[in-house]
Amino acid sequence: MRYGMTDTVEIFEVGPRDGLQNEAREIPVAEKIALVDKLSEAGFKHIEVTSFVSAKRVPQMADAARVMAGIQKVDGVAYAALTPNMQGYEAAILAQVDEVAIFASASEGFSQKNINCSISESFERFAPILKAARHADIPVRGYVSCVTDCPYEGAVAPDAVAKVAADLFAAGCYEVSLGDTLGHGTPDSVARMLLAVLKEVPAHRLAGHFHNTNGHALENIDASLALGLRVFDASIGGLGGCPFAPGSAGNVATEAVQEHVTALGYETGLCSEILAQAAEMAEKMRG
Repeated sequence: MRYGMTDTVEIFEVGPRDGLQNEAREIPVAEKIALVDKLSEAGFKHIEVTSFVSAKRVPQMADAARVMAGIQKVDGVAYAALTPNMQGYEAAILAQVDEVAIFASASEGFSQKNINCSISESFERFAPILKAARHADIPVRGYVSCVTDCPYEGAVAPDAVAKVAADLFAAGCYEVSLGDTLGHGTPDSVARMLLAVLKEVPAHRLAGHFHNTNGHALENIDASLALGLRVFDASIGGLGGCPFAPGSAGNVATEAVQEHVTALGYETGLCSEILAQAAEMAEKMRG
């Protein structure tokens, strides 16, 4: 967990989960394990490996337990998994994940399409996960989807994002990742959203999660840096997109974020050479 602002930027790698979940080709377990193992060499503090979700809704993640069982864990790296409900949480704990993530939407329309319930109902589902994780001393990270735009409702009000982020933080999430799920955010809309969220959650407990659909992801990272954020989600090779958000393209590429923030003078602790190797592996996995 992170507690202060420094000249360091952490890149939270989400490629193996958020990146691969949208690939149509059934990717062999061995390829997923190899990618995670390569990423483990790069110097990440956090890697989101998989998600314990319905295999019917997200077939690509049906092998979550096998992937977790096959990776070679490296000391100092926290291996995370997305867990939308108690069934997923319990499976993730059996698979020996180091932390879990829950997700909510700032848009009612996306919440219904993504997890078939309202925003308030989603928090009712999360409550037992947060309680169990607290007793087991398992860190929980929270995601907020559609922080600037929704594929079903259009522009999302910054105050709506702030409320969901505040509720996740108050519920016990050590960090709240703010997701521009469609990749339609701009530096202006991202800044307006962040100014609202920062009234509720401190910058050192926030992360930016930007898809690069319209090519603004790096500019949106710049806008976030200016407001104090120092953690950003990224996906190796730019893999990704959300299967429940029409028009959502890949996450911003990890190697691009690494190059960009390094040029700005920030340290990431990552090895660019290994990232390039991992990006090549990711490209070969793409359908």
